[in-house]
Amino acid sequence: MKIDKNLKNKKVELLQYYRSRAEEFLSEIKLTYGNTQYREQASAINKSLIETKDILLATLLQIAENEKWTNREKLESILMITYTNYIVMLESRNNVWSYEYMTFSRRIGELWEPFCKLCFAYPINKIQLFIPPLFSEVKKKLSDEIEAYIDKLKISKEEKKQLKKYYYKVWGLVTSGEIKLELDLHFIYNNQKIVVDFKSGFGSNEKGNTNRLLLVASIYKNLEENYKCMIFVRANENNHYFQTLKNSGIWDAFSGAEAYNQMNIFSGFDIKNWIELNVNWEKDFKKETMQFFKQNNLDQYLIW
Repeated sequence: MKIDKNLKNKKVELLQYYRSRAEEFLSEIKLTYGNTQYREQASAINKSLIETKDILLATLLQIAENEKWTNREKLESILMITYTNYIVMLESRNNVWSYEYMTFSRRIGELWEPFCKLCFAYPINKIQLFIPPLFSEVKKKLSDEIEAYIDKLKISKEEKKQLKKYYYKVWGLVTSGEIKLELDLHFIYNNQKIVVDFKSGFGSNEKGNTNRLLLVASIYKNLEENYKCMIFVRANENNHYFQTLKNSGIWDAFSGAEAYNQMNIFSGFDIKNWIELNVNWEKDFKKETMQFFKQNNLDQYLIW
């Protein structure tokens, strides 16, 4: 497998490479796990193919650094390496343990997020990733500010003590533990700190997650850094939980083409156009794999 700037056009060669590796791995895996251990076989083949992809990526990045590739040149090849890896991973997993609709739909959604985030790892525009704050740090900062404010009030010590007591009672109502402020993506664009949550779609059991997202965004909005909170959703059609976030005034929520447009605005790369030109699930899967997906109505989930 030769790594060069033309790798972005070597879909067929990459698929053949991954499939050859998969055959080698599967021969070894079946010596370790029996046919009834399909879960173990599936996990092992996925792990092996991910390691193969990581080796390709590491090699590409070293060559790209030495040859001074642009981010666009790197990104287009990395997307092709990643997409073809997804194809063979899904094929190989289905070969040892056939997908059913819940695991397949979830898996396709899981692969979408890291794929889109590649645009921000190798952006065309000038953006900078940052580490999100810890909730414990945010809570301490806010608590210190409130305590300092209460201490300055012209009231008795007992009244100050009671105010602080009620204040911490409110914290107890908000959460019984730590709140995870880390989302899927955090970057700075034009001096604006932006936090992003990626979702494949909104199901019927999203109430808890929706409430958590509303709480997280409320915390971010009350910090001095003036964070912008955004949600990018793969599915075009979503339920009332998505609309709740969209209408909340604290989340900027986008789905389908609108989400891709936002990614393009910030990263400078039109990943929707790349997908339209390069992603062809039906043609790229092996015939027998695609036939299985169609017979079991799984092809309906192959929409990016």
